[in-house]
Amino acid sequence: MSRAYFDHNATTPPDPAVVEVVARALQEDFGNPSSVHYFGQQAKALLDESRSAVADLIGAEPAEVVFTSGGTEADNMALRGAAEILEAAGRRHLVTTSIEHEAVLNTVKALTRRGWSATLLPVDVSGIVSPAALDAAITDRTAVVSVMHANNEIGTIQPIAELAAIAHQHGALFHTDAVQSVAKIPVDVRVLGIDLLSLSAHKFNGPKGAGALWIKRGTRMVATMTGGKHERNRRGGTENVPGLAGLGVAARLARQKAATEGVRLATLRDHLEQGILSRVPGTVVNGALSPRVPNTTNISFDGVEAESLLIALDLEGFAVSTGSACSSGTLEPSHVLRAMGLPSHRTQNSIRFSLGAGNTDAEVDALLAKLPATVEKLRTLVRR
Repeated sequence: MSRAYFDHNATTPPDPAVVEVVARALQEDFGNPSSVHYFGQQAKALLDESRSAVADLIGAEPAEVVFTSGGTEADNMALRGAAEILEAAGRRHLVTTSIEHEAVLNTVKALTRRGWSATLLPVDVSGIVSPAALDAAITDRTAVVSVMHANNEIGTIQPIAELAAIAHQHGALFHTDAVQSVAKIPVDVRVLGIDLLSLSAHKFNGPKGAGALWIKRGTRMVATMTGGKHERNRRGGTENVPGLAGLGVAARLARQKAATEGVRLATLRDHLEQGILSRVPGTVVNGALSPRVPNTTNISFDGVEAESLLIALDLEGFAVSTGSACSSGTLEPSHVLRAMGLPSHRTQNSIRFSLGAGNTDAEVDALLAKLPATVEKLRTLVRR
């Protein structure tokens, strides 16, 4: 049975060029990049190339890029590192949103257990944060505002530039988790006007275990991973050279195809979305149709449990998801859909389809051919 993968927001298959450079780095460039001899300098050269590639992808300077193990560590580093440096000045308040990834939400919770206060900005049924809500919540005690660029479940894009401007008016730093937007839409840290940005390689055809935190030049941070003087004293620990070499290749490839891939995916996503809405009764898209990343749609199926539909589609050869991969295995409804104020049945009957480089028109047509009967079968079982 052939299989089609529609879960690219969870992770993406590494590009063959990424696999090649990772394998080569493991075999040939095994030196410690902190070593001064030939082998160490070869490894360091790979890191330098990757740092430049990541910087080019987001409109940054290479020296501003700190390598991490992925998006979760980058989010932790941004929030904890900025919080620790700013609390001495009496700033012990954080602002984020109710639809953030758990990497941000749970880090904020951890800081509140240390005596920090936090405000979660609401969203309406659109899934988009209002700048007015931030303006009402922020105070002169706010240290950091953290708002994701694109939501991982529904794909909506937040008005980051407006939100960052409000944060800066009050002297707060602005961080954005851009794990789901980098390489899908144009991301330029200068245009966004932010201070900190997180990204992860495996969301754009790179390897797992490699990511980065962009720290605007002049932004003061406390290292949250202490050890040696790696990453300009900002993140201790010997760098994951093979993984980061793969990140660099993935970043270069993403930049090369940026002009065409987004348009292709949006066309494919719209074909899938419209096909589902027209062929399967009782379906509706969750969240605003625009602005959102081009590869994502989240659809409610009335009269069906999302987990049952996911399993049924998997048996037919189609991989989809019910939301964040980091929350899979729980019986809790999506916190994103709940925050949007959707009724309880819609928070538990929604499927996310997220497309990527390998998806084709033929795969979408095959999914559309199977989906109506699959949904009707499940609904019949529920009605019995």
